[in-house]
Amino acid sequence: MIQRVAQTKLSDIIVSQIESMIVDGTWAAGERLPSERDLATRFHVSRPSLREAIQKLEAKGLVSRRQGGGTFVSNALDQQVREPLFELLARHPESQFDLLEFRHAMEGVSAFYAAMRGTDSDLQHIANSFAAIAAKRSEPIVEQAQALMVFYTSIAEASHNVVLLHLVRGMRELLQENMRRNLEVLSERSDVREQLQTHRQAIVDAIIARKPEQARDACHQHLAYIEKTLLHLNREHTRLQRSLRRSEPLSTPMEK
Repeated sequence: MIQRVAQTKLSDIIVSQIESMIVDGTWAAGERLPSERDLATRFHVSRPSLREAIQKLEAKGLVSRRQGGGTFVSNALDQQVREPLFELLARHPESQFDLLEFRHAMEGVSAFYAAMRGTDSDLQHIANSFAAIAAKRSEPIVEQAQALMVFYTSIAEASHNVVLLHLVRGMRELLQENMRRNLEVLSERSDVREQLQTHRQAIVDAIIARKPEQARDACHQHLAYIEKTLLHLNREHTRLQRSLRRSEPLSTPMEK
């Protein structure tokens, strides 16, 4: 018996297309969508059909509408990644080395696939964000960390792996805080700063040359250098503190 083929509503097709654009990172959590008029023109549909699709997306919790402010991709999409565990990790300094180890896997894979799949536009964005790091060298540490986060996000975008991209975006605050803490220690040494930038240049060169293994290895070398240097500087700081305590004169009890 031949069954009747159910017709797909136009609004459901629009919903599917917008969902795909959210998944592939075209619109990030918290980002404002184009106006209804622009979206209707882009999808070649009427505004009532588009409005119905937006209502369905809102019911799914994927977007939210603000009175007079437009439609936004829901911030809740990455809150489960950030909260509350990652906020707890950010408050505990001892977890920072664990995060560095995690970055080995995440950034290494991102660089590997960026070299393999990145478009010319992706590679230009990576080069521009790398140049922005150097331009921020004399700026406050917070701004330097922000520039680094843009750089590593551009590599994740170029990987064209939607899971990696959403993970990096969802962990943005935690990763950026890790970078800020590292910079506070590492920036005290000019030789270390130069070496870090040399490592980043090697990552960029390998990606642009479309050499995946070399890009991944350059990431691992960079992060291993950061970890080794932080451990060394922390030991130096501990030895200095012990030396200062030993050199302090013993206080004599006050006579009664």
